[in-house]
Amino acid sequence: MSDRPIRILELRSVRGTGGGPEKTILLGTARTDRRQFEITVCYLRDVRDTVFGIDQKAAGLSIDYTEIIERHSLDPSIWPKLRHLIRDRSIDIVHAHEYKTDVLAWMLARAEKVTPLSTVHGWTGQTSRELRFYYPLDKWILSLFPRLIAVSDDVKRELVRCGANPDQVVTVLNGIDHQAFHRDRARAPGIRGSLGIAADEFAIGAVGRLEPQKRFDVLIDAFADVRRQHRRARLLIAGDGSLRTALEQQISASGLSQSCTLLGHRRDVAELHDAFDLFVQSSDYEGTPNAVLEAMALETPIVATAAGGTAEICRDGIDGLIVPSGDRAALVAAMNCAVDDPAAAARRVAAARARVETELSFERRMRKVEEIYRSLFEERRRISSGKMAPVRI
Repeated sequence: MSDRPIRILELRSVRGTGGGPEKTILLGTARTDRRQFEITVCYLRDVRDTVFGIDQKAAGLSIDYTEIIERHSLDPSIWPKLRHLIRDRSIDIVHAHEYKTDVLAWMLARAEKVTPLSTVHGWTGQTSRELRFYYPLDKWILSLFPRLIAVSDDVKRELVRCGANPDQVVTVLNGIDHQAFHRDRARAPGIRGSLGIAADEFAIGAVGRLEPQKRFDVLIDAFADVRRQHRRARLLIAGDGSLRTALEQQISASGLSQSCTLLGHRRDVAELHDAFDLFVQSSDYEGTPNAVLEAMALETPIVATAAGGTAEICRDGIDGLIVPSGDRAALVAAMNCAVDDPAAAARRVAAARARVETELSFERRMRKVEEIYRSLFEERRRISSGKMAPVRI
């Protein structure tokens, strides 16, 4: 154990309310033993972002949270501010979380006495700029890091393919605070009533940003097929995004306006699960989806595509039903199976809950990440003392 706390800067750039990584960063910081780790959470906040909400999420936690305001995505004024923050907090490790902060962590390691680390959540954006420039650059820079945390073996394989040393890439699946997520069946009638779900209807829920990689278009088409066999089925999708208008038009054109509802952005997703009879993920791209972990913890039967690390956390036929991404027929078959065999669904639910209480608990994930912090810190000490060759950065 170090004779002083290891000082870590969690560095992240995101717009709007963020996603799964925010839950991991903020909750992880709040739960860390401060006798061993002093963590500063820093978000780069674009001044043009009028819906940024990470500060509100951090406000309810006793953590060292700060922001660096940028005028635009390539604002050079953030550089001296970051260097000042590093020196002011005597930071040892800069922990990045996406391609922009990966670059910044690497640059800071060359300019200051800090070690770069990245948790690689995957590359889920699909804009031409991301695909042609940002993602290839990110993968090359990550190959220079002394240590990487991959959120799935799928992500690890891609990092190694792009030049990362396999011995330096550690797969750490996302975890969940199972104690904070419990299904409350007594709330179900009230929540279902507020959503207009009748007692005899089968409520299928989905959660995620309304963006191309989530493939809600495939889910809506699949639901139309399910409705032909199960006329009392309802589909509710919580989330907002650029495809909202297109999805509304698809719902209308499919004649599903009375049975399929876009709920918009919701802050009560855990409560929504009390109303769901089935949770469905239809994504083409994922890292390790927190939405699936939450469904496992909240004891909602699961049908999901094998996107990213989904099949690593939710085992097919054990914790849920996993189907290939983009396969509408397979998605329909799995959804029908979940509706038709509630006893089998209940067995999968029990297995999923047990898994998040053990292998996928947030505490277990934190301990693995903390061991990586210790290892990097000790390596830096040995380098400083001349007992170890410098790390390639």
